[in-house]
Amino acid sequence: MTQTVDFTQLSHQVAEVARRAGAFIRQEAAGFDRGRIEHKGLHDMVSYVDQEAERMLVAGLRELLPESGFITEEGTVGESSRAEYTWIIDPLDGTTNFIHGLPCYSVSVALLHENELVVGVVYEVSRDECYRAVRGGGAFLNEEPIRVSTTPELNSSLVATGFPYSNFHKVDDYLQVLKEFMRRTNGVRRVGSAAVDLAWVAAGRFEGYFEFNLNSYDVAAGILLVREAGGHVTQFLEDGDPLFGREVVASNTLVHGEMQQIIRDFWQ
Repeated sequence: MTQTVDFTQLSHQVAEVARRAGAFIRQEAAGFDRGRIEHKGLHDMVSYVDQEAERMLVAGLRELLPESGFITEEGTVGESSRAEYTWIIDPLDGTTNFIHGLPCYSVSVALLHENELVVGVVYEVSRDECYRAVRGGGAFLNEEPIRVSTTPELNSSLVATGFPYSNFHKVDDYLQVLKEFMRRTNGVRRVGSAAVDLAWVAAGRFEGYFEFNLNSYDVAAGILLVREAGGHVTQFLEDGDPLFGREVVASNTLVHGEMQQIIRDFWQ
């Protein structure tokens, strides 16, 4: 598929698709039955809400780019497939929060053009906050431009992280890193949605965020949001692309070196 795509126009259309899926999730949250939970693995839960939201997203996005490929969390399109344009989707990032009635969960949609992120949308359902980014076109929250925080040092920063829930082989290293961040920041928060963590770095609410054992659908849209808002996103110990690297450090750029140094001191 070779075609010219207006990514700005497309990003608005993607935001509407994400909002529709979010409206369904919000509707289902009111009477959600925890008896309808399935387990994909240890502590890894999925519900009919995740699956139906993903079907809605895939259907809407296919209308926008009919020959595109898909990388999705719930596999409702079968095996992941790459194409010139590939959608990377998490239909309900923060499933555990949703299942337990906690308010932070999101829809995350990104578009990869060959090997470059070009569109990213994160819709935080509970607060009705739609974050949108276009490569080279900036980042927005409900259509207002956003920028990362200007806090210059880590000891005045609030940072976010996530906890491992199924793969614990690096947990001792992680706890050492976490302890050092607790000592050297204004605080550490665990929100429960990687997409929201990254969106909140982009919006200047957090100065930084770090987590490991992540998948591309957890972080794709958020990576573009942070970058377009003036931030920096890398892997833990390297400056390589974190999209498929399973680990992310995101920041307002100013505290990035300090964050990576803490991780480097304890991460084996």
